[in-house]
Amino acid sequence: MRAQLQSQIVALRAKVAESDSLSGVKKALVDRQSTLVARNAASMDMLNPTKAQYSAALHNADAERAKLNEKIAQLDALQKGIYVGDDLVSTGILVQKRRDINLDATRMEIEEKELSAALQDQQSIVDKERQRLASLADADVMISTPGKILTVGATPGRRVNAGDSLASLVDCNKRFVAAIFSYRQSQSMKVGTRVNIDKADFRSGIVAAILPKTTDKVDERYAVPFPQTERRELYAIITPDDHQGEVTNSEPAATSGETTPCTVGRWVTVTKDKALVPSMSVTWRRVERLAASWYAGDEPAPADSNESKRATGIASLIAMFRSAALAAQPSMP
Repeated sequence: MRAQLQSQIVALRAKVAESDSLSGVKKALVDRQSTLVARNAASMDMLNPTKAQYSAALHNADAERAKLNEKIAQLDALQKGIYVGDDLVSTGILVQKRRDINLDATRMEIEEKELSAALQDQQSIVDKERQRLASLADADVMISTPGKILTVGATPGRRVNAGDSLASLVDCNKRFVAAIFSYRQSQSMKVGTRVNIDKADFRSGIVAAILPKTTDKVDERYAVPFPQTERRELYAIITPDDHQGEVTNSEPAATSGETTPCTVGRWVTVTKDKALVPSMSVTWRRVERLAASWYAGDEPAPADSNESKRATGIASLIAMFRSAALAAQPSMP
């Protein structure tokens, strides 16, 4: 298109030069006829057509010069990337489409780079997740605190999720006893009071805290939930003496059933230190145990057929002691 415009400009310049030449010829003819008219050698009728032809030649030269200027302006605009003129409309449309395609190609290249970077990030995340899954497929559970496994809640082959309890651990060095007593005994069971404990790994202890009640959230912190209390009853948390801090397994297991590691959940009896009569229930339980052992030591081992007679005799003896206790209880301090 640039070469075509240049050739058109050359042609138009030639036409402009031709028009200028023709207008010069017409001007010379007009001048000669004007001289003849001035000498009365010719008439005005002959001069007027020649003037009209001269004027037409001038206008033709102006028209060719205007076309030349238009082509020169189009060529200058074309060199600057501007398409002016009816014959350059289609070219301008094609160039605009080409620019749009170039812009789309550039945008797609940018998007490709962004997607490549995102793909690398996602691929790294996928690789890390695969490594994590591979490690979780055969993971080892490590216990950071000392103690003994109390219960195992996850069986082999079970699917576990985050937050599931696999096992419960008990620290044998943090033993304590939760004793239940009434509100009336709160004055004698203050914090720091020394007490005696039967059927426990430690014989004596000190009251460390008094709890009015517990909740399910508090019970979850311990291996065995606290026993239920009745109305107007409290909990006394009793810890062993300093010289009894070591765990000993010399105590026999409770006769009521098997015990868990470190004797967690064993029923014990707590009495105040240096108490004359610690508790009527504890006193009569000791009397019953003494009577049963005395009866078992005096009589020979009965046969299987005499088991019912022996049980009846022990029950009668226990009932007699309890009736005596009820009769004497109001007068006791």
